[in-house]
Amino acid sequence: MDLSASRSDGGDPLRPASPRLRSPVSDGSDPLRPASPRLRSPVSDGGDPLRPASPRLRSPLGASRPVVGLTAYLEQVRTGVWDIPAGYLPADYFEGITMAGGVAVLLPPQPVDPESVGCVLDSLHALVITGGYDLDPAAYGQEPHPATDHPRPGRDAWEFALLRGALQRGMPVLGICRGTQVLNVALGGTLHQHLPDILGHSGHRAGNGVFTRLPVHTASGTRLAELIGESADVPCYHHQAIDQVGEGLVVSAVDVDGVIEALELPGDTFVLAVQWHPEKSLDDLRLFKALVDAASGYAGRQSQAEPR
Repeated sequence: MDLSASRSDGGDPLRPASPRLRSPVSDGSDPLRPASPRLRSPVSDGGDPLRPASPRLRSPLGASRPVVGLTAYLEQVRTGVWDIPAGYLPADYFEGITMAGGVAVLLPPQPVDPESVGCVLDSLHALVITGGYDLDPAAYGQEPHPATDHPRPGRDAWEFALLRGALQRGMPVLGICRGTQVLNVALGGTLHQHLPDILGHSGHRAGNGVFTRLPVHTASGTRLAELIGESADVPCYHHQAIDQVGEGLVVSAVDVDGVIEALELPGDTFVLAVQWHPEKSLDDLRLFKALVDAASGYAGRQSQAEPR
């Protein structure tokens, strides 16, 4: 995708832009004229850009709201008369972040290079690796099972790069469903490709589009146990699961079948991944709030480290 600025009207770069192409900042007319109140940025309640943001737009800690990046799908979709490749994410994910006090931005798969990954991470205070299709089994040295999804190598590479960069920076990370598997494989772990072969039932994914609520039990002393207690009923939808645990990770929750349902990295940095879908139970924001709080702390440390 070409991210360079477009020229005015597609012609002479020195020619004023067509009114149809002008930024709404100045109502599409005189660039020195103040913007219409309807078009002003909400950052300062639609008024003076130097005025402090509304309390509604501040984090519970009182600082500016932290920016949380969420990885996204890149799939062929139909919308209106179009059948096109598009980046998208179910709204529940970013609603969880905004309800918890953060600002959510989507990160659809892009070509991976160190500069682009660094540029993205420079703009974030936390990262969410979201749910989606199965990882390519080649990433953990296996041939695909017949039930494994067709690989999405572009998304795999993008998420691995973002995750590794975030871990190197000490940035807070939350993995959800597929995101748990990405974290595990990135640190050298492996997956069970099809749970029904092992368990003899498909209770973790009962049907297309049906989330199953299952009880999970947390490991004492883990970050997850501090957040949700000894047990919880959680919405699940997965046919794969953690097999060999990646280097440095600890298991922080299992279900009644012994399936690993959560992993985390011990230490001060918030790195937690759950195999279930917390975005499907937004009446319980504990995981999202914990991430946003960690993101606020990261933002504060980054601000203090900047040269003045």
